[in-house]
Amino acid sequence: MKHKSLLLAAAASTALFSTTAIAQNEDLAAAPCEGCAEEMTIVSWGGAYQESQLKAYVEPYVAATGVKVSFDESSAEATAKLRAMNEAGNVTWDVVDVVASDAIRLCDEGLAAELDPATDLANAPDGTSAEDDFGNLRVNECFVPQIVYSTTIGYRTDKVGDTPPTEICDIFDTTKFPGKRALQKRPIDNLEWATYCNGTPKDKLYEVLSTEEGVQAAFDKLSTIKDDVVWWTAGAETPQLLADGEVVMGSTFNGRLFSAIVEQDQPIDMMWDMQSFDLDGWILPAGLDEARMKRAKHFLKFATDTQRLADQAKYISYGPARKSSAPLVGKHEALGIDMAPHMPTDPANSGNVHNYDYTWWADNRDDLDAKFQSWLAQ
Repeated sequence: MKHKSLLLAAAASTALFSTTAIAQNEDLAAAPCEGCAEEMTIVSWGGAYQESQLKAYVEPYVAATGVKVSFDESSAEATAKLRAMNEAGNVTWDVVDVVASDAIRLCDEGLAAELDPATDLANAPDGTSAEDDFGNLRVNECFVPQIVYSTTIGYRTDKVGDTPPTEICDIFDTTKFPGKRALQKRPIDNLEWATYCNGTPKDKLYEVLSTEEGVQAAFDKLSTIKDDVVWWTAGAETPQLLADGEVVMGSTFNGRLFSAIVEQDQPIDMMWDMQSFDLDGWILPAGLDEARMKRAKHFLKFATDTQRLADQAKYISYGPARKSSAPLVGKHEALGIDMAPHMPTDPANSGNVHNYDYTWWADNRDDLDAKFQSWLAQ
C-alpha cells in the first residue's frame, strides 16, 4: 500500500479556512441505506474520547437510522485482534478506531478495506472534495482521520519559579527547573526530543536517528536526566503526578492536560513547543459481507463529514482532521468556553510542532524498543 507523507503542520493553518463557505452539511444519516445491516459494532478506546464519539456521531446517527450500535473498547489491541479474526474467518467488528501507525500496518496486511474518498466520504460544504479537505492526514487508502491530538508537556505553575518553561529542551535543564519529570516509557517522542535538543534540525531528526551514532547520542542526552524521570505508561498518570506535586513537568496527551487544567482547575499549564502531532481515525475491516460493509460505509460518510468532526470538539480538546471543520469549532458543551484556543492545531499553539514519520517508526520500532529497554536497565 502507498503511504502518504504525514505533513501535519498543514493542520495548523486550518483555522484560516474561509468561514463564508461553511454551511450545514446535508444530513447524511437520513439518506437511504438500501440493503444495509441493522446492527453495527464500533471499536474505540473507552473513556472521554469514546464518549465524545458517542455524542457527536453515534447518538445522532442512531436517532436518524434506528440502527443498533454496540461499542467494543479494544482499539489498543485492534491489530492483534483483527489478525486473529481474519485467520479464523470471523470478523465481528464493523468500524474500528485506530491510531495512524496501526492503520498503516492493517492496510499493508490487507486487514483494512481500501476506501474511495470520492464515493465513501462527504465533500466539504463548499464543494471541496474530501480528498483535498483531509489532505495528507489520510496516511493511506484505508484510513479516515477524525482528530489531531498531541503529546506535549504540562508543568506545575507553582513549582517553576517566575519564568515558566517555554521550550521542549527545558525538560533537560535540571538546574533551571529542578525536580522530577514524567516521560512515557517508550522510545517514541523521547528520542526525537533528545535529538532535537542535541541541536539537530527538525527535518533531519530521522536521518540522524537512522545512524548508530545518532541513536547513541539521543540516549546519552536522555541519560542526563534519567535519575530525575518517572516513567509512565497510561495517559492519566502525568496529570495525577502533577496534581500530587510528585513531578514538576511531564509529557502526556493534550486532552488529559486540558481536563486537569480547565475541568479540574489544577495549578498546571501546558507548554506546546515541539508537541508531537498524532492522528486517530477509522478503518473498516476487510472481509465484511455486503450488508455490513454498506452499513459501515454509510456510518463512516456521516461520522466524518465537516459538521460532525467539528461537533466532536464540543466534548474534547482534539482538533478536527478536516480543514473545513476548524471554523465550526465552538464552545465546550458543558463548560461553555471557546474550544479553539485549546486545540493542538490552533495557530497560537502550533508554531513549532513535531511530525512523526510513521513509516520510519514501522521499520525501526522493534529495534529501538529493545535498545530503549536495555538502556532503562543500565
